[in-house]
Amino acid sequence: MRALRRERGETQVQTAKAVGVTDRQYQRFEAGGNLPGFENLCALADHFGVSLDYLAGRTDVRQVAREE
Repeated sequence: MRALRRERGETQVQTAKAVGVTDRQYQRFEAGGNLPGFENLCALADHFGVSLDYLAGRTDVRQVAREE
């Protein structure tokens, strides 16, 4: 998450506000002290424009292929 946040040029406070969590809660996510719940994971993935699998480190592919 830290690398994604830095790519966007955001502070922890800005990212926390964008995904609807407290500053401290986001800091714990980024430091690995707390794991985000499903709703927070979805919000983070949407905010960063990546898949849940990418955010969880399960793949190197940032986005899922969309069917058209």
